[in-house]
Amino acid sequence: MFNLNNILRENIKRLKPYSSARDDFSGEANVWIDANENPFNTGVNRYPDPHQRELKACLAQIKGVKSENVFIGNGSDEIIDLLYRVTCDPGKANAIVMPSTYGMYAVSAEINDVAIAKVFLREDFSVDAEAVLAAVDENTRLIFVCSPNNPTGNLVPIDVIETLASNFDGLVVVDEAYIDFTKSESAISLIDRYPNVFVMQTLSKAWGLAGARVGVGIGSKELLAVMDKVKAPYNVNILSQQVALNCLNDTEAFRAKVDIIVEQRDWLSAELSKLDIVDKVYPSDANFLLVKFKDTANVFQFLLDCGIVARDRSKEKWCEGCIRLTVGTPDENEMLVSALTQYIM
Repeated sequence: MFNLNNILRENIKRLKPYSSARDDFSGEANVWIDANENPFNTGVNRYPDPHQRELKACLAQIKGVKSENVFIGNGSDEIIDLLYRVTCDPGKANAIVMPSTYGMYAVSAEINDVAIAKVFLREDFSVDAEAVLAAVDENTRLIFVCSPNNPTGNLVPIDVIETLASNFDGLVVVDEAYIDFTKSESAISLIDRYPNVFVMQTLSKAWGLAGARVGVGIGSKELLAVMDKVKAPYNVNILSQQVALNCLNDTEAFRAKVDIIVEQRDWLSAELSKLDIVDKVYPSDANFLLVKFKDTANVFQFLLDCGIVARDRSKEKWCEGCIRLTVGTPDENEMLVSALTQYIM
């Protein structure tokens, strides 16, 4: 049976969080002289809501959860760092990652002096749940699952995530940065039954707000309360909160753009598969394609020479010879295919 207190660091349990001026008073007033702010209006002269209440309420409605189950971070990278800081004793705890996957899980672990245990995906990019659970020891606090996975693009089935959660006493962190590009079920559906499931999503991808740095965490209110007291007081600035709200309130535009990206992904996959220089285009549930080329290094440089910047993933396990191609606008995708048809091996 999962017990959050069993994985929290002792110093975090004892921590008394900083109380900001906006924590001490959050109502309405005519004169604000409590936070040493500049009184002259610039649009951003006041501190933002440290708890992002309006943004959480909006996201909660969209995601079908309660506001108390929503955490907002300065990008998902802040959320990853917070998870390490609240659960992992430096120099003692460890976390499990499944390469090839998002690199910040390991980088953040190293920054926090947390050991990483690598359980590689199978050759078909599927998760070996049995091997993952076999790698767990008494100091394992986190298992990171990326679904759809970056850079491979495939979903991890819900039943695999459930297997991990039901057999592990730490947190199963499911990174769903690309979930909006698929109609498959989110791991959010598991949270009520498994309090050790924590889901990360983001406004950077499908919502088009990468520059605003708005990460979303969805989990138990007990875990989020601990994260809330550890985060920086004003971790998400007022401009990012406002642009996020504006975007979230226009779901029609959001869905229209996602539909275009998914259609273009399928078109691009079909067109690339016709090229002699391509060995394989892997199926994708994300907004990118992992493509295996016959002459990877030269193709990558050729694209750069054409002014097209892709991502070489050929050094990753099971991704040898592969380049990751983000789905662009229809015009950009046409330019990519046109350029590759002119490549001569």
